[in-house]
Amino acid sequence: MNLATILDPHPDDAVALISRGKTTTYGQLRSQISALRGGLVGLGIRPGDRVAILCANNWYFVASYFAALSAGAVVVPLNPMSPAVELQRQLAAIGARMIVVGPAGAKTFAAIDRTALPDLEHVVRCEGPSGPLSGGQGDGDGDGDGAASLDDLVGADPVPAVERADDDLAVLIFTSGTAGSARAAMLSHGNLLANLDQVQRHPQRAMTPDDRCLGLLPFFHIFGLNVALGLSLYAGSSVVAVERFDPSSALDTIRNHGITVVPGAPPMWVAWATMPGVDPDAFASVRLAVTGAAKLPEEIARTFEAKFGIGLSEGYGLTEAAPVVTSSAGAAPRYGSIGVPVPGLELRLIDAGGDDAMAGDPGEIWVRGPNVFKGYWEDDEATRAALTADGWLRTGDIAVADDDGYLYLVDRSKDLIIVSGFNVFPAEVEEVLREHPGVAQVAVIGVPHPYTGEAVKAFVVPADGRAVEEDELVDHCASRLARYKCPSKVQFLDELPITPGGKLLRRALR
Repeated sequence: MNLATILDPHPDDAVALISRGKTTTYGQLRSQISALRGGLVGLGIRPGDRVAILCANNWYFVASYFAALSAGAVVVPLNPMSPAVELQRQLAAIGARMIVVGPAGAKTFAAIDRTALPDLEHVVRCEGPSGPLSGGQGDGDGDGDGAASLDDLVGADPVPAVERADDDLAVLIFTSGTAGSARAAMLSHGNLLANLDQVQRHPQRAMTPDDRCLGLLPFFHIFGLNVALGLSLYAGSSVVAVERFDPSSALDTIRNHGITVVPGAPPMWVAWATMPGVDPDAFASVRLAVTGAAKLPEEIARTFEAKFGIGLSEGYGLTEAAPVVTSSAGAAPRYGSIGVPVPGLELRLIDAGGDDAMAGDPGEIWVRGPNVFKGYWEDDEATRAALTADGWLRTGDIAVADDDGYLYLVDRSKDLIIVSGFNVFPAEVEEVLREHPGVAQVAVIGVPHPYTGEAVKAFVVPADGRAVEEDELVDHCASRLARYKCPSKVQFLDELPITPGGKLLRRALR
């Protein structure tokens, strides 16, 4: 098997992808991927090699993703808007041998110190030879000295796909998930395929070949990768790839392309629900609107439904579960509920004592199934913290179930912050802030935000004799972390609240 074979059963003339105004059929996409796979193999890419993709939502990403998977490589999708320092750290951590760089990530990649990445032999750029990657980096022939062209690789002779086992690694996705600071979650071909099958077996959540999905969620995020993109192509649907979210133009895309399925994160629904002057029929073609990645405010769900006449189906998932765990699709509105488990997945609520929670009592969500990840890349300690010996994934999220088994999130057992659906762990931000000479002590928490769900707030004790400004610290973070991880507010304190044993009291800061 190979996850890339999800493309194979669909008719040659059926539309697979619409990107940058160009339509690609399944037949064309399979042919392009086969040739690009030949190009990757010609460069020496072998099963197990890590191939990073630094692209926005477009044809470049889709073709590179499936070509690398089908060559047996391990794909590492990266955020093209991340600063160079963070990208360099991630590429080094997973020992990437190749990176495909799209226009959105070209400037940032050019700022990376290539000498710090000895494993990185090949850079493939997605636009012509005069693009930003060619400036002085080499001769552009793909031999490891410089940047090759994706267009040239697509002209290679096709080669067959590589057979992989269910347990073979397919994707590494960086997440601050259940076990601390950012690390790469390992998802196998079987994990990703199992979750596609689980969602398709949910009768009201399944997609059909007649559907057209809005591919707006970033493909470097597991929700965009395996739900918006993967599930659509698994079902033989069409994906309309959108590289940047603008509420008004996204509504134009929905209308112009007859979008029927819209998966989104809360900031999207907040923007549309609060946007003035929108036609009430803006979502007339949409039969399924799905929200996930972070908790959706109940008032937004009610406002959206009243404004557009379509309910939002809230679900729950996490990178480590590939990602869908629950869905409320098809149910009568139960505002605030994340629904019930998808078919083929076991779920328990575990109390503080390690036992199954009593009916009506809160408990940590534990899940087990073929979609649960293999662990964290080269981090056995974090893997043991997330996975029990008998395969249960400790999610760190606290929920209660009603009498019908519908789940409601009530809290998190970890200090994880979720900004616009993206995970931020305080330790990662705190580590960056401590690097600033004006910071003696620091603590980071999440605070409510009307548009992003939560925002990052830092509490800083300045170093003796140093005058430091809030903007200076925010800029310091922005040069080292993705934008969503940066504090939106810094508050200065004389001291941090601690217990008699010296442990930080985050709840006092909240």
